[in-house]
Amino acid sequence: MARIPQLPHEAERLQALYDLNILDTPAEERFDAITLKAQQEFKCKTVLISLITENKQWFKSRQGLDKRETPRNISFCTYAIAEEQYLIVPDARADFRFRNNKLVIGEPFIRSYAGVILYSEDGYELGTFCLLHDEVRQYSDQDINRIKHYARIVEQELRLSDNYGAR
Repeated sequence: MARIPQLPHEAERLQALYDLNILDTPAEERFDAITLKAQQEFKCKTVLISLITENKQWFKSRQGLDKRETPRNISFCTYAIAEEQYLIVPDARADFRFRNNKLVIGEPFIRSYAGVILYSEDGYELGTFCLLHDEVRQYSDQDINRIKHYARIVEQELRLSDNYGAR
């Protein structure tokens, strides 16, 4: 697997993430309702709200995946947050960044990935709203716009958190 990208403003990005005070909190129905609706709409195996720390990706909500987190160095989402708005990988086996990733060659056998960046109020990349599937999949411009819409709803919910800004 290729070396993971590092953002030039990583310290500020991490501070914005930690300011949410949401990492490692219990599941919440308001987030689970969003991921469940997207899973049904897109008929995909897995939908995640993924937040990227310095060494892991942690899932605030997950449909179709038992794990609560994975190491950052195998995360598709760490590549997505280095993009301008989103990352689409129609076939992970054909992408040099992911073809040898243990999540591609083993469980959950990720083949396609579509992730839209979740931003803090100050514009820092917190993580992604993402769809994963065990089959090759193309995403149209309309699909991408719908995924972006879900991401904006998640951002609003993150800002409504009772813990936001508390230290």
